[in-house]
Amino acid sequence: MRNHVNRDRIGPIRRGPSVLLLIIFLFGVPPLGGSEEDRLKTELRTEANSVVTVTLNLKETAQPIRNIGASGCWYSENIGRYWPEAKKERIAELLFSRELDASRSPRGIGLSAWRFNIGGGTAEQGQASGIRDADRRVECFLDADGNYDWSKQAGYVWFVKQAQAYGVEDLIAFSNTPPVFFTQNGYGFKTDRDVLSNLRPDKVVAFAEFLAAVVKHFDEQGLHFDYLSPVNEPQWDWSNTPGRASQEGCPWQNEEIHRLVKALDEALTKTRQNAKILLPEAARLDFLYKQDVPEADLGKSRQIAAFWSPNNPLYLGGFSHVCRYVAGHSYFTDNGDGQLLSTRRDLAQAIARTDQNLEYWQSEYCLLGNGYRDGRRGRPSEMDHALFLAKVIHHDLVVGQATAWHYWNAYEPGRASSPRYYLIALTPDSDRRDGQFAATKCLWALGHYSRFVRPGMKRLVVARSDGLSDEQAAQQVMISAFADEQTGKAVVVIVNYRDADVTLDIDATGFPASASAQKPVVYTTSATSDENMKARPLDSLDSEVVCAPRSIMTVTF
Repeated sequence: MRNHVNRDRIGPIRRGPSVLLLIIFLFGVPPLGGSEEDRLKTELRTEANSVVTVTLNLKETAQPIRNIGASGCWYSENIGRYWPEAKKERIAELLFSRELDASRSPRGIGLSAWRFNIGGGTAEQGQASGIRDADRRVECFLDADGNYDWSKQAGYVWFVKQAQAYGVEDLIAFSNTPPVFFTQNGYGFKTDRDVLSNLRPDKVVAFAEFLAAVVKHFDEQGLHFDYLSPVNEPQWDWSNTPGRASQEGCPWQNEEIHRLVKALDEALTKTRQNAKILLPEAARLDFLYKQDVPEADLGKSRQIAAFWSPNNPLYLGGFSHVCRYVAGHSYFTDNGDGQLLSTRRDLAQAIARTDQNLEYWQSEYCLLGNGYRDGRRGRPSEMDHALFLAKVIHHDLVVGQATAWHYWNAYEPGRASSPRYYLIALTPDSDRRDGQFAATKCLWALGHYSRFVRPGMKRLVVARSDGLSDEQAAQQVMISAFADEQTGKAVVVIVNYRDADVTLDIDATGFPASASAQKPVVYTTSATSDENMKARPLDSLDSEVVCAPRSIMTVTF
């Protein structure tokens, strides 16, 4: 956007911070700590450079994007099975639709991946399951006598069918625990803190065959699962006293994972299924690569080297169904910009050192830890939550070089004003067969990526004229860009973390003439209640755009 004549302003202009910074500059302030002083210097420079030029070149690409998705766990059952059609269909539309409304704003966030939980049978156990919340107990398609009942998990399956109907590209089936009648203690969680798998050693093959049978059944029903994830957060011990457990869960040592994957690869081959095995769903990203770990944790850490280094006895690359995607969860690696950046840099380097063909998938995240407060005082607003979510997504994609990004959990009971754990806030009735729901700002924050950054696009290298480092941009303005190399269609996502406007001039080179002829559209989410990926067309690619304070903006052209 080289011509600066047209100015298409998105959101209100706020001059307060500029005046305050000018006063500080002219009259001085008491000495500050280093980090605060650096921040103010950056503010001054950013204010002085009123226009940030963002330069993109279609030939300067980074990693491909496979999908962006979310999990539909626990609360899928009651919503999908019992809630009125109009309500549950609107929830599905919010998650999966790529349609536009009359104002040309998105009706939903167009997820390109959906995660389906294969239950362990704790729902059939009822209160005897030891899981205190009935909504977090999950049915199992198999019973202890070896009989399958495919009417189970009907609510979950309803959402999978909706995802398929909306054209969601990738369906992923994942397991939190083996069926309870395959476990050592008869529960869907551990009661001993020995961090060994709860799966009985004589049931490894049976568990693998069960997972393969589930995938095969749904494939025959026209619901194809592209990926199968057999273990989840294997580093946690998942132990509790019966009656106090919060969910299904199972720890796994690396050797135990290898044993299971070998059996699962054989079971998928035997049933002629082409689903790929996704691993290892590490509970934290640094569990994938960190060298300095306690001796007691060695058997469940350093998973990149353990599973993808050809010289390691636990190497999984020889199994035909194992995909070359390293799945990890971004929880608890977001406490401050230093940890956010260093963890993802180290992860990207560890993957590159091991195998240039490996890819990182961020397969589960919500604002579980306290990093989302990000140094701000008082109770974070709904928009604060959304901005921090966008910040983590940005760094996973740009610094960690993730090729997929998945949110946990699509919906849970709670307030829309405090969406730490969900995209859609639920208020179920007492019998849980109906209720109310509300889309949160976190839904739209994810949508700025999922709706526009489509499978097959590649991330573009971004050059910016303000010279901000990654550390500085994390508190100022984060910019990422993606494009379809074949069509030239491009997406720029801007996360304005500042309390002031930022003006952008996007200079796109190497794009086909058809791209420059297309009218760009800006989609904005801010604290304003009705500004949720709200669309506004630009006059041309020569227009400057202004991103409002504390907002998220996606520009498409």
